[in-house]
Amino acid sequence: MGKRNYLIEGVSGSGKTSVATELQRRGYHALHGDRELAYKGDPLTGRPLDFSMLDPSMLDSALGHHHHIWDVEKVKSLLADKGHRLSFFCGGCRNFHSFIKLFDEVFVLDVDIDTLKRRLSERPQDEFGGKPDEQEFVLKLHGTKEEMPGNATIIDATAPLVSVVDDILSRCDPGGHNMR
Repeated sequence: MGKRNYLIEGVSGSGKTSVATELQRRGYHALHGDRELAYKGDPLTGRPLDFSMLDPSMLDSALGHHHHIWDVEKVKSLLADKGHRLSFFCGGCRNFHSFIKLFDEVFVLDVDIDTLKRRLSERPQDEFGGKPDEQEFVLKLHGTKEEMPGNATIIDATAPLVSVVDDILSRCDPGGHNMR
């Protein structure tokens, strides 16, 4: 994908999808990881799981979240392709430990609790974080910061989207050279 590759993580509602869309709008190579790489599987083995076989009463927000993973071989293959100067992988997954060291830098989008509550309340019911139990789960994750990559650069994602993306890009090439 890129000669330099970046992972952009954060809890649901922190702005990962919006950042990916804005990067693409500006002409950068950005993947919507939750749409293009994600599936439900075992975070240790990568084996796909079929949740349709489970009793619906057994399903909860945590179960789905803990099995939201990316295809590791596809990530590695995309990282090996150096056809772009910069590439951004935007989204969350529970198996990032399998490939995180392959990224040049990791950014975690962070928002305050009021911003997060507002964003989640505006989500449709069919998008993760749109249902009350999912919102409660996301707020818990936000509070504990569990499952967030360590040694990441924290980005204040409460700022306007344009400013958030400008901040990320300035950290990718502080000299301000053409980065596309």
